Amino acid sequence: MFFCFTNNSYIAIIGDMKNSKIMNDRNRVQNELKNILNRINEKYSKDISAKFMITLGDEFQGLLHDGGHVMHIIEEIQSEMHPVEIRFGIGVGPITTEINIEMAIGADGPGYYKARQSIEFLKENELKNRTHAADIRIEVDGDNDNAAAMMNTVLSLLSIVKANWTDRQREIIRDTIKYQDSQAKSAARLSVAQSSIQRGLKSGNFYAYRDAIDALSNVLKEIRREDV
Repeated sequence: MFFCFTNNSYIAIIGDMKNSKIMNDRNRVQNELKNILNRINEKYSKDISAKFMITLGDEFQGLLHDGGHVMHIIEEIQSEMHPVEIRFGIGVGPITTEINIEMAIGADGPGYYKARQSIEFLKENELKNRTHAADIRIEVDGDNDNAAAMMNTVLSLLSIVKANWTDRQREIIRDTIKYQDSQAKSAARLSVAQSSIQRGLKSGNFYAYRDAIDALSNVLKEIRREDV
């Protein structure tokens, strides 16, 4: 087992839109985010203890009892919201208050403390003007510093890969992840040659990116409450 976590651990996710206060179309972006979160709540309902919802104008959160799809949830939100940039804080730990499945607000505990700690760390890094600062960070309650450090290193490397995608590579990779079928079908949907799909995936380091996402997912799926 990679993590040493208690049986009452949850996975809290806090998302924070960057530069939302200076957006010209802030209302449209918020409505789009709300629709995406509704789809996430429906698609991953079996994993969710408290539904994702917007808690502030530029922030949203949700609570999971199964970590197997954490990376896929974040990946889908980031992909659907692009070019709006979102930082994600993941916190693993107990929730010490009552949980309302209809809204991820009002609950509290180490899981949310760790998610908030992750968000604040990312913000501080961005203020330091670090090149390709990570946009996802995880903190885990308990004796898990080495495991969390390893995962955060992988998350930082993934941020570098994503930051170097061209618009065409991003479009191809997004289609490939969304539909999970052949390059020929992807080419047909995007009205390009199959060779363009192949080149886009290779030059965008898609296969290394996918393997890293899968590896992180395999670690996070160890976090699962059996009593929910």
